[in-house]
Amino acid sequence: MEQLSSTPKAADRVGGTRKVVKDILVYILMAIAAVFYLVPFFMVIINSFKQKKDIIKAPMELIGKSGMSIDNYVKAFKQMEFLKAFGNSLFITGLSTLAVIVLSSMVAYYIVRANTMFGKIIFALMIASMIIPFQSIMIPLVSIYGAQLNLLNHRLSLVFMHTGFAMSMSVFMYAGFLKSGVPRSLEEAAYIDGCGKMQTFRMIVFPLLKPTTATLIILNAMQFWNDYLLPSLVLGKKPLYTLPLSTYSFYGTYSSDYGLIMAALVLTLLPILILYFFLQKQIIAGMVAGAVK
Repeated sequence: MEQLSSTPKAADRVGGTRKVVKDILVYILMAIAAVFYLVPFFMVIINSFKQKKDIIKAPMELIGKSGMSIDNYVKAFKQMEFLKAFGNSLFITGLSTLAVIVLSSMVAYYIVRANTMFGKIIFALMIASMIIPFQSIMIPLVSIYGAQLNLLNHRLSLVFMHTGFAMSMSVFMYAGFLKSGVPRSLEEAAYIDGCGKMQTFRMIVFPLLKPTTATLIILNAMQFWNDYLLPSLVLGKKPLYTLPLSTYSFYGTYSSDYGLIMAALVLTLLPILILYFFLQKQIIAGMVAGAVK
C-alpha cells in the first residue's frame, strides 16, 4: 500500500491552490496598505532628528547633510514646557477615563439587568446622541459654560465634558458584552451567598468585563489625550495647556520650525503608544467579545 503523506499538498487543502493564491495576494495587499499607512509616522520620526534646512531640501532622506541630532527634542522639551503639559494631559486623561469606565459600566449594568422602560429610553437616547456631531454643539456648549456658568479655564470642566461625550459609546459596548458574556447564574449565586447588588457588581460582574474595559480604556484615553478642539475651547491659559495644545506654540505666523514640531509630536504620541502596547492583547479580545457566545 502507498503510504499517505502526513502533510497535504496545496491542491488537496480546503479550497485548493486557488485558495492559497488568494490568501497570498490578500496578505501582500495588506502589507502594502500597512506600509503606506506607516510611512507618514516613520517620516515624522526620521525628520525629528534633522535640522529645518535638511527637512525642506530632502524630507525623504534618512539622514540629512547636517547629520542626526537630538537638539530638536531638547528644545521642544523646554519650549513646550513638557512636564507641565504632560501633567495636565495625564490628569485630564486619567480622571476622564476613570470616570467614564466607572459610570458607564454601572449605567450599562442597570440598563441590561433592570430591563425597565426607563432604562430602555435612556439607552435609546444615548444611542441617538452618538450621531450628533460635536461641531454642531460646541458653540452653545462653550457659550453656556463660559458666559453663564463661568467654568472655562478649569481642568475639571474639561474632565466633565470629556466624560459626558464618551458615555454613550462606552455604555453601548458594555451593554453588548453584559447581554452575552456575563451569565445571570453567577449573580444569583452571589445573592444567595449574601452579596448586595453593589457588592455583586464590584466583585463578580466588573472583573468579568475586563476585555471590554481594556478596550474602552485605550479608545477613550487616545481620544482624550490627542484631542485638540475641545481643550482649545475650554483651556485658554498656557499653564493649563495639554500636550496637543503645547505643540501649537511651534507654529509661527509666517514660518514654522518643522524639526521642533515633529519632535514635539513624537513626545506627545509616545506615552499613549506605550499604553497601547501594554493593552493590545486585551483590546483585541474586547473587540471580539460577545461575537460568539
